[in-house]
Amino acid sequence: MLYSKLKVLGLFIALLSSQFIFAQTARMFTMEEAVLMIDKNTKQSLRAKSLSQLQWLPSGNKYSYVINGAGARIVLTEAENGKVDSTITLNVLNEAIKVLDPKLSLKSIPVFQWLDNENFRIKQGAKYLSFNISSQSFRELFATNEKAEFEEIESTKGYIAFVLNDNIYITTGSGIKQITTDGGKGIVYGQSVHRNEFGITKGLFWSPKGNKLAFYRMDESMVTDYSIYDNSTVPASTTNIKYPTAGAKSHHVTIGVYDLNTERLNYLETGEPKEQYLTNVTWSPDEETIYVAIVNRGQNQMFLNRYNALHGHIELSLFEERDEKYIEPQHPLYFIPGSPDRFIWQSERDGYNHLYLYSNEGQLIRQLTQGKWMVTNLLGTDADGETVFFESTKESPLERHTYSVELNGTNFKKLTTEQGTNASFVNKRGTYILNYLNSTTVARKITLINTKNENASKLLLDAPNPLADFKLGETTLFPIVSNGTVLHCRMITPPDFDKTKQYPVIVYVYGGPHAQMVTNSWLGGSNGWMQLMAQQGYIVFTLDNRGSSNRGHEFESATHRQLGTLEMEDQLAGINYLKNLSYVNPDRMAVHGWSFGGFMTTSMMTRMPGIFQVGVAGGPVIDWKLYEIMYTERYMDTPEENPEGYAKANLIKYVDNLESKLLMIHGCDDDVVLWQHSLLYCKAAVDNVNTNLDYFVYPGHKHNVAGKDRVHLMQKITDYIMENL
Repeated sequence: MLYSKLKVLGLFIALLSSQFIFAQTARMFTMEEAVLMIDKNTKQSLRAKSLSQLQWLPSGNKYSYVINGAGARIVLTEAENGKVDSTITLNVLNEAIKVLDPKLSLKSIPVFQWLDNENFRIKQGAKYLSFNISSQSFRELFATNEKAEFEEIESTKGYIAFVLNDNIYITTGSGIKQITTDGGKGIVYGQSVHRNEFGITKGLFWSPKGNKLAFYRMDESMVTDYSIYDNSTVPASTTNIKYPTAGAKSHHVTIGVYDLNTERLNYLETGEPKEQYLTNVTWSPDEETIYVAIVNRGQNQMFLNRYNALHGHIELSLFEERDEKYIEPQHPLYFIPGSPDRFIWQSERDGYNHLYLYSNEGQLIRQLTQGKWMVTNLLGTDADGETVFFESTKESPLERHTYSVELNGTNFKKLTTEQGTNASFVNKRGTYILNYLNSTTVARKITLINTKNENASKLLLDAPNPLADFKLGETTLFPIVSNGTVLHCRMITPPDFDKTKQYPVIVYVYGGPHAQMVTNSWLGGSNGWMQLMAQQGYIVFTLDNRGSSNRGHEFESATHRQLGTLEMEDQLAGINYLKNLSYVNPDRMAVHGWSFGGFMTTSMMTRMPGIFQVGVAGGPVIDWKLYEIMYTERYMDTPEENPEGYAKANLIKYVDNLESKLLMIHGCDDDVVLWQHSLLYCKAAVDNVNTNLDYFVYPGHKHNVAGKDRVHLMQKITDYIMENL
């Protein structure tokens, strides 16, 4: 029954796609157009139109966006009545900025952030300026340093914390002050730590009123050095980076607190062992305490602790979470406006990410959401702190919709109506939402949603199909069932597809955690290159196997301690599905992927030899013992704890199974999957006289190849597949 319902959904999406495609004309992609998504004739973007810099003003009564090009201007609109103000033009801004400094000039509307309903902030060089709407004038706020990094702006006073030479500085009305001095030589301040795992994206945390700054201090002195080769210099040179590999020593992190009023600096007493993970740093509304999620190195236990910000002592351990495989807190606490003693915590403790309402003493008040679906984004609450807004997969893992629920657990409400992928931004009052929608048939819609009266919602933009001039194949989304597990698939067939013919297949694979390839979004989550390959006569297929995201903890953690094995089993189910289609040529199949997808590509070429005639593996993990601690030990445990799992996943041991054409590609500056991975594989292929591996590198590029060189990369991949398949 489940499969039948899913099959009907897949056919429905396919029908919508086919109706959309038949109206298109016969133009084909060039490689530059497919990769860069810029029309070679008009030089216009081939991505869906949007409302540039669309954002709420702080009061929530108005929103603004930018119109670029001739007559460039900022448009302000009142949400309730639609009244428009377009008086802030580029000319007005330039006249104002020249009064402040005759040397300054704006070529376009700069990136800006609203400070309040009358003032917004821009950055020019190292200076931050504010523009006042009423006086139509700029004034200088603060300046940092031209070499400043990781700048974090305080929202109430406008102070700026930044990092320079691994130390932290703060700029205020009285100038710039250095607050740490021992940065460098293995000591790093104010930066993201733990290799950006656990939802960590920054290392500086202002308190709510701007009186204090919390920050990460990371001691990497005990971590292994790895060399990044630079052949742009003569002679060639190397730069060492700190890279903690699975089972080796990890860096030690502490959290400092600086009080701007007393100029006192102290550290939270987060205790031993030093090799632990400190994440989800959150200030209390009164600035007196800091909450930190402490995760053990084994990543199967977490304590949410509260620390006194003044002296660093632990005040309370609110609660503990455990899991036999792994635990991964990724979100800071969200304190309820007007209720400083209550917060929302996100957790997968029941198998799916949901919202839990807690007191600041650690008492669970109630679970706000529940079910076999994931909350994917907590958007905020209304001004009264009575209603919470969030996005989730409740309708389908392929879609995202926006919902609200009262904090008393009642009045669960769906706020978005159209099928597809919705992304919402709630105003401060919780009365309106700016919602972005895209799907297999909708390039982009932007809607102003009235949260109290859906009939009062207003369509702001219905973007035309940016690929209307191109002849695209049909993109369909559908499920298959393997051993009782539903796996979602995407297939792109060539234009003028004929079921009486047979076509070669390209399987594009990622397959790893924290990623979902198949979604009810524009082009079904595919990209221009996949559409180009369909134009070249290939069926392009992708499957989200167990281990991928947004399907719940059991689905994602099924691959624990055995990366690559169950993923290949699921991918094989997809391949068998393809082979049973009369229009698929089973003797002409290729596989391509990057990063975890490179690992999967190499795995399938050598652990399942004979299925694919061609493979292209980019930036592949070859031996998990050489990958970073935080990611690898979560999914594999340590090499000492799981020697069999590491040995089974080590692709060097399968190199002599390679019987088809495999191209391996790596960026020479890769600091995520070290270049050493593919070099070791290349050496193993050389040592095994009968293994003929093709190999290509991109000097100067890190984990992926970006910019104009990406056109070269994708042409290289395309040529290799077409020449050998």
